[in-house]
Amino acid sequence: MSEQRWQIRVLDSLKNVDKTLWDSFANPKDEAYNPFISYDFLWALEETKCAINETGWLAQHLALETETGKTLGFLPAYLKNHSQGEYVFDHAWADAFMRAGGNYYPKLQSCTPFTPATGRRLLAHEPAHKLALAHGYQQLCHNHKISSTHITFMEKAECEHLIKNNPNYLMRNDQQFHFFNEGYDNFDGFLETLASRKRKAIKKERKLALENNGVSIEWITGNELTEEIWDAFFTFYQDTGARKWGSPYLTREFFSKISERMSNKILLIMAKRNERYIAGALNFIGSDTLFGRHWGCIEDHAYLHFEICYYQAIDYAIEHKLKRVEAGAQGAHKLARGYVPTLTYSAHYIAHEDFRRAIKNYLHDEREAVKFDQNMLKEHAPFKKEIINANDL
Repeated sequence: MSEQRWQIRVLDSLKNVDKTLWDSFANPKDEAYNPFISYDFLWALEETKCAINETGWLAQHLALETETGKTLGFLPAYLKNHSQGEYVFDHAWADAFMRAGGNYYPKLQSCTPFTPATGRRLLAHEPAHKLALAHGYQQLCHNHKISSTHITFMEKAECEHLIKNNPNYLMRNDQQFHFFNEGYDNFDGFLETLASRKRKAIKKERKLALENNGVSIEWITGNELTEEIWDAFFTFYQDTGARKWGSPYLTREFFSKISERMSNKILLIMAKRNERYIAGALNFIGSDTLFGRHWGCIEDHAYLHFEICYYQAIDYAIEHKLKRVEAGAQGAHKLARGYVPTLTYSAHYIAHEDFRRAIKNYLHDEREAVKFDQNMLKEHAPFKKEIINANDL
């Protein structure tokens, strides 16, 4: 990176960043809209004290600028003293580095907090500016004697371009389960692509989840997202958060803020029984993707989780002609419900050369293991054999 052409400025808050300027790089008109890198979403996390220094997420966003102060791009990033809320797990790395006498924390993390969804990270229009942001991120690591920098849930092309041009960054793969809309007319059209036994199993699950329990489903978005509905959903969210993480990451105020600012990008799928809401799932709507995020309930009914989080999401995506559903992290049980294993991509820079070499060897073996697991899972996909074979061509 030429110091005469570009410079890096570190922003410890989005408060004084122009929203229109940020979004012009985060979601340019010629790219698919991603809600999680929008100014509204990231600022809401900070404003409502979900992602702040006190919770271990100190904003250290990078702005790439010319010497005259013209902005060329951004990199959302945080200085962290833990590895929680990331979903790309490096706890073993931290343990190994600290046992060897090093300090793994703090580290720099580029992602959307608490959100394991793929999206752009190097927010610039020009490839050279993207690389300059990554290089500046790496230099920030050295300047402040930080152990490592991480860019997680990157788009495949963005990650591969970075690794090719800056081999100090190491690629990491994992997998999630995504539904791909192959132009289906309706849910039955999707079911027709499945093997008979799998098709019957899904029909049975949907019937048991709804009819046998007297449950109805509502899709709620836009102006229909009232504070009373958010109160109900937050109760569900708190229950799930307490069981999974000990305490929920997101505050009640956060949901009000995003509802106020981006309600047309939000879909709540809510289940009602005996005139009260008993369960719900929060989704965000991109240009071509429905992102499933949080789920919770106050009544436990067989298959209701599958219905609300997976089948209703497929219904919505088909009806609104979205290309895919990202249903969150992990979960091989999604395979039987039509969600297929899909690689995720991250890039990691380790400042210590010997430790970087060890991590590089580890990641090589891990990528091979992920690839093996993905191929094995595909063999058990619920689709008809002729469809599986055609997809492998």
